Amino acid sequence: MCRQRMEQKNGSSLTGFLLLGFSDRPQLELVLFVVLLIFYIFTLLGNTTIIALSHLDPHLHTPMYFFLSNLSFLDLCYTTSIVPQLLVNLSGADKSISFGGCVVQLYISLGLGCTECILLGVMAFDRYVAVCRPLYYTVIIHPRLCLLMASASWMFGVANSLLHTVVIFLLPFCGRNKLDHFFCEIPALLKLACTDITMIQSEIFFVSALDLLLPVAFIVFSYGRIIRAILRIKSAAGQRKAFGTCGSHLTVVTLFYGTAIYAYLQPSNNYSQDQGKFIALFYTIVTPMINPLIYTLRNKDVKGAMRKVLWKDYDSR
Repeated sequence: MCRQRMEQKNGSSLTGFLLLGFSDRPQLELVLFVVLLIFYIFTLLGNTTIIALSHLDPHLHTPMYFFLSNLSFLDLCYTTSIVPQLLVNLSGADKSISFGGCVVQLYISLGLGCTECILLGVMAFDRYVAVCRPLYYTVIIHPRLCLLMASASWMFGVANSLLHTVVIFLLPFCGRNKLDHFFCEIPALLKLACTDITMIQSEIFFVSALDLLLPVAFIVFSYGRIIRAILRIKSAAGQRKAFGTCGSHLTVVTLFYGTAIYAYLQPSNNYSQDQGKFIALFYTIVTPMINPLIYTLRNKDVKGAMRKVLWKDYDSR
């Protein structure tokens, strides 16, 4: 019913959108197809490995790895909501996506992006308790609280995305269907609207600022306390260990929020569509691929679990 109302609002002639993507650079499309296909395969392998190791190794049945497996599952879903359609568009002349497909893609990708904002804040809280309240860690971060915080992150993301998606697709497009992007994203869709969108832009900017900056403020506060606690540790080995448990998460936070804030909190008159596409490539494809590498290369527990699983498989042969 909601979809029918959206289609009626946008006119019965609008049955889909043309994702222009990189069609103005045909020589780049083949290169992008090969590179993105390789990145996508590594994203699937890396994040699936993190989820599998967190499940198989009893030593990784901890809150930190529970949240990390949630992040890996989220990155898998987020990338899969965008990359297969992009690869199809890059490999042929057909650049279209159906109206319903665009609605679903925006809803899923936006929901997962919002969920990651909250989840990274939750992971910062976990690291804060682990470093600053180590004696009370198991009492504070108990399994029920972990499940509650993870569920709240997903529910907030889904609800926030539903609100934004309905608002966007109730805008009149007056038959305009050429979307200057490689997937259905809010800034590109707003440019198709054939009505005054000043108020809508202000509301979306305000909500996006809250979604991004509140978790960032909480993360900065948490890591401020963490760094202060680490500097009080007298031994250099203890400091390195404490920094090691937080370094991976802080790197992921910087990559995710840096690109997201640039993409969503930039004034529309300064927004370059071409620049926006390459920034979007980074946070939709590159970041989800890098995350497992960051956690694996800088984490002895994950590397140990991987060796254990591989040797167990080798011995069984």
